[in-house]
Amino acid sequence: MTGAAPLPASVAELFSPEQTWQSWLDVEAALALTQAQLGMIPAHCAREIARQAVLDKLDLDALRADIGRTMAPVLSVVHALSHVCGEEAGGYVHWGGTTQNIIFAGRLLQMRRAHGLLLARIGRSLERLAELARLGAEAVMAGRTNRKHALPITFGFKVAGWIEELARCVQRLQQVEPRAFALVFGGAIGAMHTFGPDGPRLARALADRLQLSHPLVHSRAMLDPFCEYVVVLALFGMTCSRIGNELYLLMTDELGEVSESLPEGVIGSSTMPHKDNPKHVVTLIARAARLRALAAPALEAGQPSHEGDAACNQQLYGLIDEACPLAYDLAVRLEQLLSLLRFDPLRMRRNLSLSADVIASEQLMMLLAGRLGRQRAHDKVHAAIRTARQRGVPLPQVLVQDPEIHAHYAQAELAQALDPARYTGNSRETALQAAEMADALACRLRPGSQPALAPAGN
Repeated sequence: MTGAAPLPASVAELFSPEQTWQSWLDVEAALALTQAQLGMIPAHCAREIARQAVLDKLDLDALRADIGRTMAPVLSVVHALSHVCGEEAGGYVHWGGTTQNIIFAGRLLQMRRAHGLLLARIGRSLERLAELARLGAEAVMAGRTNRKHALPITFGFKVAGWIEELARCVQRLQQVEPRAFALVFGGAIGAMHTFGPDGPRLARALADRLQLSHPLVHSRAMLDPFCEYVVVLALFGMTCSRIGNELYLLMTDELGEVSESLPEGVIGSSTMPHKDNPKHVVTLIARAARLRALAAPALEAGQPSHEGDAACNQQLYGLIDEACPLAYDLAVRLEQLLSLLRFDPLRMRRNLSLSADVIASEQLMMLLAGRLGRQRAHDKVHAAIRTARQRGVPLPQVLVQDPEIHAHYAQAELAQALDPARYTGNSRETALQAAEMADALACRLRPGSQPALAPAGN
């Protein structure tokens, strides 16, 4: 693990009421400075607005009371900011703005902060997965399909699959950035009525200042980027769930191929002293289910009527406020689980021995196919396996009794072809390549190494 700066345990506080109000103040400050830059309001008034746009400078008790009275939180924040700015500067607060524009922009700032923290936390899991892939690159185990032994692989190969799937999550999260973090600032209905011909120029300049992208149509009905972001987070939840469920299964007493290395004093069961229950993986699976479940409501919320719909807006705000902290919490739990994960090569070998006499039969079939053709070789090996199991004798012994096989292959050669350790395909190479990929991606995701979002103009 690297010596990167510690990350917070939770991002839930980023979506607290206080942080939400501060995000609105940040937008109001940026709006004033941008309007001053474009000559729309006096520069000294904009500087005063930006200086006072700090939540600590407002009377929070009075603000909460006013919000309870007006049921218009943005208006209450605007009134409070105007008051502390004084009569002249206060008169330019929220100049031409509208409530939904401020809420949308503020929410984007909160989401982006959480987004950066999430990617950095995923990077830490990738570092640990890279370590596991290297350690398990040659640890032979049974590969399974339909929950039955299929072909030999190594544990590192299994981990490589998790690495690449997690890398696809990162790719989706990064690809969605220009769409999800797009400023919508078109006034009451999106057509720049208040700002007139200066509207597009103001929206672009404000987006650049906030390091957000900017669409052509600043419609308040443009909710699909928010919905897409929640769905992308849900896909991250699906990946965490898949990794967690597979580990949970591998932890069963019947398999016992992996385990959580829990500290002394952790109790498995209050009534069964012998139990050594997994702790972290079950929480990961449960939390992942909650995040995945938000995908469907997001798709429902993204259908506003006409040019704006407060009901859909409120649905989405609630989903964002839940999904972003939940995704980060999931990334934290994935990292914790992986840091405690241990794999048991001896147990893997023992489980492999259940089918070690036949699990590499594909290799044997291809050996025979050189003389017999693939289909005849398949049929002969398949029949010989049934005979060997019925008689309780080794498979090579049955095969050499076939004159056609005996004429070309020795029993020792057939036995060697059935050695699982000699038939793991590209497991080792894939594991090592995936480890390199994970390390490189983790390095790019460390805090401070990610470039700011570039405005994607039209």
